Amino acid sequence: MPQLQLPIFPSGTKSINQNVGVECKEGRVVYLHGHLPLFQHVAGDVKTFRFITSQMVDSGVVRAGELVEAFGVPLGTVKRYVGVYRKLGAAGFFQARQRTRSETKLTPENKQKAEQLLSAGSNVAEAARQTGVLATTLRKAIKAGRLEVKKKRTRRKQAAGKQAAR
Repeated sequence: MPQLQLPIFPSGTKSINQNVGVECKEGRVVYLHGHLPLFQHVAGDVKTFRFITSQMVDSGVVRAGELVEAFGVPLGTVKRYVGVYRKLGAAGFFQARQRTRSETKLTPENKQKAEQLLSAGSNVAEAARQTGVLATTLRKAIKAGRLEVKKKRTRRKQAAGKQAAR
């Protein structure tokens, strides 16, 4: 027959639930079951915090809501990292992130075609449709100076320029 353990924690321990507590001492965070340490890590180590708390939720030692109350982290974050733990295990927390970018849509061919269209008087939206590049991409390229727009002067602007010169 299983024996109940009294919820006795050392002083300075914050309880997560009746069986598990956490204590921060000398720059180390220690997770306790009663008075026995379960796990410990350096105080600023977020990856290990996410790993151990996800492991405790997955094994049923604590509930996600108890972690939210104890540490003040959003419930969605706890659930997301429990999902990472279930899918990838410990490696999901400690492997280097591989950020991949999609290939650029503003290729030299698209850039040249867009410059020609814009210089001929097309607006950005029309140039975007004809080149297959998003209008926001073209606007950002124009603003950053990666895309040159040589607008032809309209008759109205030419007339205004002549009047200003007089």
